[in-house]
Amino acid sequence: MIPYITWNVDPILFTIPGTHWPLRWYGLMWVLGLVLSQQVMYYIFRQENRPRKDVDTLTMYILISAIPGARLGHFLFYEPSRFLTDPLDIVLPPYSGLASHGGAIGVLIGLWFFCRNLHYNYLWMVDRLVIVTCITGACIRLGNLVNSEMIGLPSDVPWAFIFTRIDNIPRHPAQLYEALYCIALFAVLFYLWKTRAAHLGNGFLFGLFLIVLWTLRFVDEFFKVSQVEFEDHLVLNMGQVLSIPFILAGMFFLFWSRRQGERGKQEQRVL
Repeated sequence: MIPYITWNVDPILFTIPGTHWPLRWYGLMWVLGLVLSQQVMYYIFRQENRPRKDVDTLTMYILISAIPGARLGHFLFYEPSRFLTDPLDIVLPPYSGLASHGGAIGVLIGLWFFCRNLHYNYLWMVDRLVIVTCITGACIRLGNLVNSEMIGLPSDVPWAFIFTRIDNIPRHPAQLYEALYCIALFAVLFYLWKTRAAHLGNGFLFGLFLIVLWTLRFVDEFFKVSQVEFEDHLVLNMGQVLSIPFILAGMFFLFWSRRQGERGKQEQRVL
């Protein structure tokens, strides 16, 4: 018999003394992801001679836009009836009910306001932001793993997890798959920025990020249990359907950035 990995981690790290407020692993992983991302962004800005304080401002814009976007996205994409009957639920503490696609849209909108107010080129900025987004994404998925949520389909692979808080069936650790490919994508994007940034057109890293991340997310959904009941009757689940526009947008930005780079080289030859 294969010794599958038994997973029975308490989602609550501890309760704050003197209160009934629990400190959850999921929230801690969110904070860890943001802190690590901010430190890497400090490094990127320092290397590119940009003000450190702008990273602090950027962090505030991201926080203000990401969580509401993820919360609203969950209601619109996965629980629209709940949004219509009790829209105030959106502002409740987001212990659950966050959609990454909604969060991504929220971040892109928040970043637009940041770039407009601080006079940054949008594509230049988003090329740097997607590098650290991979870190936050990995930490969030590890938080999902601790919560025993977004579990995978039954499997007999040697690395299958038994989420005993759910059942005693060996399953794909789909959350871990996502965390690992986020870490791998971070390494690739950081390497390209470090070694090729001067030769890549604005929008290239953004386009590559969109294609790779959401394609892998599309594939990973085949290993997951449906998040909501109506997905059981769909050929593609909601996560896959929502990933397709991001992949197509990535192709556009990748093609556009390459064209811009070639045009710049031609102009330099003429000069």
